Amino acid sequence: MCRALLLLGLFLILTPLVCGYTDGGFSVELIHRDSPRSPFHDPSLTPHGRVLAAVQRSYAGSGSPDPDGAVSEVISGTFQFFMYVNVGTPRTRMLALVDTGSDLVWLRCTNGSASPAPPPPAAAAAAGGTSSVFDLSSSSTYGLVGCQSDSCHSVHGTNCDATSLCQYSYSYVGGSSSSGLVSTETFTFDDAPGGPQLQVPRVNFGCATTANFPGYGIVGLSDGKSSLINQMSAATSLGRRFSYCLAPYLSDASSALNFGSRATVTEPGAVTTPMEASYTVEIVAVRVGNSIIKLPNSKRSPVIVDSGSMLTSLDGELLDPIVEALARSIKLPRKQSPNPELFSVCYQADGMKALEKVFPDVTLELGGGALVKLKAENVFMDLLLRTVCLAIVPVKYEGSVPTIGSVMQHNMHVGYDLDKRTITFAPADCATSFPSPPASVV
Repeated sequence: MCRALLLLGLFLILTPLVCGYTDGGFSVELIHRDSPRSPFHDPSLTPHGRVLAAVQRSYAGSGSPDPDGAVSEVISGTFQFFMYVNVGTPRTRMLALVDTGSDLVWLRCTNGSASPAPPPPAAAAAAGGTSSVFDLSSSSTYGLVGCQSDSCHSVHGTNCDATSLCQYSYSYVGGSSSSGLVSTETFTFDDAPGGPQLQVPRVNFGCATTANFPGYGIVGLSDGKSSLINQMSAATSLGRRFSYCLAPYLSDASSALNFGSRATVTEPGAVTTPMEASYTVEIVAVRVGNSIIKLPNSKRSPVIVDSGSMLTSLDGELLDPIVEALARSIKLPRKQSPNPELFSVCYQADGMKALEKVFPDVTLELGGGALVKLKAENVFMDLLLRTVCLAIVPVKYEGSVPTIGSVMQHNMHVGYDLDKRTITFAPADCATSFPSPPASVV
């Protein structure tokens, strides 16, 4: 069975023949990087240890762009979630990192006996039935892209090699990079368990021959021309929309990534806010109990809704009064921070349920009048035994755009509609959002 497109697709050259497609939409499994089903899972860490390591990795990977402009693009280097994709004919099953900040889909490639872009040791060792490298010589549907074609020009920062083939080169914050040939291939995606597969031929993707990167590849979900969303819109009637529902980190449950009608956020309490460029929305105010906190002098507070960064980052002029208002409401003993650089405020509490009992009403007021109610699990993290810490930090660099990180999005169904230019939020039980049995990497 073939079916319309789903993640990892890049961009279709010619009108594609999409097999098995229905208008009902589809869902794929999102596997957290530290989940037991991830090739990067470290069994030596406790659940709390995995959370702390993920936060430190996420914060270290968030940085400022390379000032010399030597690379084609610098995007977020903090990746949290994988998804499966089947590439080629016959199919090669691979895991790729999902990034809402990237407009490119690329995979590690080799050409028969040629040396491939080597995967990280942890990924290679744990790959199991999943391949860490796509061998293009084994596929009957692989194709190359000429450097003068519209397909090549639609990928950011491409150039020509000596044989007039389209090359790409991407760089990421933290020093990771990927380069190779823009190519075409058939991609097949598995719907939620029990559903049909989705197959799209002649999809543009980056076939990486050189990669310094902690994973097999990337699925770009930005609103750029060569991202999955825009290709999905060109190939199907699904429209330019997707949604996800992120399960809390201490849960081993998989999260869900949805397309088409399944990306519509219909849960009770759903609110919608206008979307600016690059998945940016505006915080009008933050309400903590009876306090209404805004930036001084009517300054605007744009924030990027980012599933790749764990922590939320805010302008200090907004964050400081939030911390003060929380401290007035939360009457719990303060605890020493496990990492003072990241967590400035920690309390003694027996987990989120204990904190929720004393947690004040906290609401994000976004543009268009959208009121997003936050629970304790969206504002604090359960890091150590009887220790919960604030999951909001100041922006790391002057001039950086603040972010709404994944912790603040836990147990929310978050929907992006690129045609309507809106983002919708609704409370949800995300641990049950992806139907069992989940896929496995072993």
